[in-house]
Amino acid sequence: MDQAKFIKKIDWEKGDGLVPGIIQDVDTSRVLMLGYMNRESLEKTFSTGKVWFYSRSRQGLWMKGEESKNYLYFKCARCDCDSDVLLISARPAGPTCHLNITSCFDTKQPETGAEIGVLAELAQVIAARKKKMPAESYTTELFQAGSKKICEKIAEEAGEVCQAITKESKQRVVEESVDLVYHLLVGLAEKEVDLEDVLKEVKRRRQ
Repeated sequence: MDQAKFIKKIDWEKGDGLVPGIIQDVDTSRVLMLGYMNRESLEKTFSTGKVWFYSRSRQGLWMKGEESKNYLYFKCARCDCDSDVLLISARPAGPTCHLNITSCFDTKQPETGAEIGVLAELAQVIAARKKKMPAESYTTELFQAGSKKICEKIAEEAGEVCQAITKESKQRVVEESVDLVYHLLVGLAEKEVDLEDVLKEVKRRRQ
């Protein structure tokens, strides 16, 4: 990305020098927060690799995590169709919200549905298990057993999904599918294949 051209492309005049910056988790696609950015804060985001904003109340720049250390590590930026809103992909170092929760949009209201990001979150947990190998963890046991055992479990769970589809209830299909997805993600982690690469291939094939 040519950063200078990107910055020039943005319509800074419409918002008196400010544009909304929507922050999205690069791994889960979850929306984490919204802040306002000016030209200088975007330039600092590019140069430092951490996301900066402009505070309208303090009338100055601030970096997310400068006090909490829950930085947002910048990955990429995009404009909307009118070039007056930014979508910033970042990797959070901890809870993004000042209430110490993952997203500023988390509420106590019941969720209306699940997002694909939940799979990415599960993949992150599995990757962490592989790195730390905690005792008394089933995931640790699988990694210790090796790829052959993991593949046996994937095949076993796939058979149980087929059994559920042909002879059991919808709920059993859901439950067995979850077991299959989990073991498949363990297999991907064992082979060091990112879920993002799988999703990219899905997108390529549907075109």
